[in-house]
Amino acid sequence: MLNIPTYKPPAKCRHLNSDRLYLAAKFLNNMLRYCLALDLVDDEQLISEYEAYHAHPRPEIMQSIREAGVTVMDIYRAGNRLFMIMETDDTFDFAKKSAMDAANPKVQEWEALMWKYQQAIPAAKPGEKWVVMKQIFELPEPPSQPPSPKGG
Repeated sequence: MLNIPTYKPPAKCRHLNSDRLYLAAKFLNNMLRYCLALDLVDDEQLISEYEAYHAHPRPEIMQSIREAGVTVMDIYRAGNRLFMIMETDDTFDFAKKSAMDAANPKVQEWEALMWKYQQAIPAAKPGEKWVVMKQIFELPEPPSQPPSPKGG
């Protein structure tokens, strides 16, 4: 379960600050992008099992994610570190998602099962699993080029 403070970004906001953490969020076509990190228990067999669960996710879990306003969710792995990219519509709110998850027995069952494989990263606060990452770089737009003269 995500343990993120309630924060609703203003329209057209690219980077957000909260008292507790810096949210790297990007507003693109009414979408926000969040990047999160979590570790897996460093055991090849457990990592293999975790990946098998995610190769065939439970439909009720996918439905819960979508109903919260998540439109894209990709998870990548390097060693035992997981990196999630999550894009949401403007109805998404971490507190609302946490409340929805707490009220859904299937999500609670899934979260309990997944915790066998997961462990908090060193930067996590007590009780946190997935931790929102701080964006430290963004490729800037290229400078405008003056139109090239016609002719030769």
